[in-house]
Amino acid sequence: MLGLRAIGHTLRLARAGFVMAREGTFVGVGDFAPPSARWALHLANLVARRGAGRSEGLANAMVKLGPSYVKLGQFLSTRPDIVGAEVGVGLEKLQDRVAPEPRGVAIATIERAFGQKIDALFSEFGEPVAAASVAQVHRAKRREGGERPDVAVKILRPNVQRLFARDLGDMAFAAEFAEWWEPSLRRLRLKEVVATLERSVRMEMDMRLEAAAASEFRENLGDDTNFRAPEIDWDLTTREVLTMEWIDAAPMADPAPLLAAGHDPRRLAATFVQGFLRHSLHVGFFHADMHQGNVMVDAEGRIALVDFGIMGRLGRIERRFLAEVLYGFINRDYLRVAQLHIDIGYVPNRFRVEDFAQAIRAIGEPIHAKPAHQISMAKLLTLLFEVTALFDMATRVELVMLQKTMVVVEGVARKLDPELNIWSTAEPVVGDWIARNLGPLGRLDSAMATLKELAHAFQGAPQAIENLKAAIERLARGEAALEKAPRFAFTVMEVVTLLLICGVLVALWRR
Repeated sequence: MLGLRAIGHTLRLARAGFVMAREGTFVGVGDFAPPSARWALHLANLVARRGAGRSEGLANAMVKLGPSYVKLGQFLSTRPDIVGAEVGVGLEKLQDRVAPEPRGVAIATIERAFGQKIDALFSEFGEPVAAASVAQVHRAKRREGGERPDVAVKILRPNVQRLFARDLGDMAFAAEFAEWWEPSLRRLRLKEVVATLERSVRMEMDMRLEAAAASEFRENLGDDTNFRAPEIDWDLTTREVLTMEWIDAAPMADPAPLLAAGHDPRRLAATFVQGFLRHSLHVGFFHADMHQGNVMVDAEGRIALVDFGIMGRLGRIERRFLAEVLYGFINRDYLRVAQLHIDIGYVPNRFRVEDFAQAIRAIGEPIHAKPAHQISMAKLLTLLFEVTALFDMATRVELVMLQKTMVVVEGVARKLDPELNIWSTAEPVVGDWIARNLGPLGRLDSAMATLKELAHAFQGAPQAIENLKAAIERLARGEAALEKAPRFAFTVMEVVTLLLICGVLVALWRR
């Protein structure tokens, strides 16, 4: 059975490879590829169409191969370390190149999901206004309208689960084979790329999870008057259908219409950059698909975000990394940036920090020689990841996603304000995070958090001691067999509590 499955993977991948080769995906790649792959790539280029090239070729191939590959292309646009910056830009255009399903197919999905006729749910239900590889969006009016009856209804495409399961299986097979065939590719973590894509798609295929992401993002905004996210209609949301508030807003793509509507494009650009950094650093939960189709400006000048299918999360370590790296480059403290990589464990400590700092200086100094408005924060991070590869830093998917999102954010912001000084715009947000988390106040907060954890642990100490006493008594009576040993009666929390108690007693004794 395994052999037949492998044959199926191979045949489908061979077809996909031919389509990609025909569209020119591999043109010019052979000279930079690992030696073991060059002959295959040169052979593939023999079937390329005349005039085909990489920048548009991969995107064209993804469209021809279907929704699963379109989604892969969209995901790879966030990984320029794999496909290159030029190809990544071409892949960003995939969001607008999927044909929608007919309105009747969407209505059938809704009626099946709710067990009711469409007229019982919506007084109006329009044609599709946007389509992607997993779902499409219609504008509608709720039957029980309330103050804001207009809603956006996002509907899962039919049979999309089966198609994605098959194609993702093929991609996982290809990633495993590639890493086995060429060990140098393991640094790119191709298997992890497919696994991350699979998790992302699995979440996107359950509209309730996207609704939860939108709800969390909206909640995190709090009283922020510069941003808004749609309110979710949970009563009209299921696994296949997501209903949310319709937002009337203008695309944040061209400064001229925004200026005509009375908005200040320069203020919007600065607000957009600072908001993204605030979501990333202060909250650790950011919109990771902020292309121009998902970013709009409402009549009140608020930046409205939609489509929460791709979100990014940063833990405390990743947030510290981002803040300190940006702060270190702003202050030209390259040794600090290098030491941070080693302290966190991103770069192995077998490398000398001075050598690593020298490599980072090669990135920072040319940047500081340019006018501030010409400096790209996203390009800086891109160069940083290229240099860290020389020091065996493994790819960090969450950081690369952040870096790619920052590329898009900068691109949108600089269309609104070509003279935008990205560093002076970012400094208040980054500096505030540094002061709150790494300064005296940050150390105080960290100490308070540690004390709270110790207090919580000591709450369980009396019960842990009683359990220990009972266990010793049972052992003394010989009542426990090996497979029923009393030690299995302890929870992990109890063991940790006892260890903490012992540690505190030892520390007090040493004093």
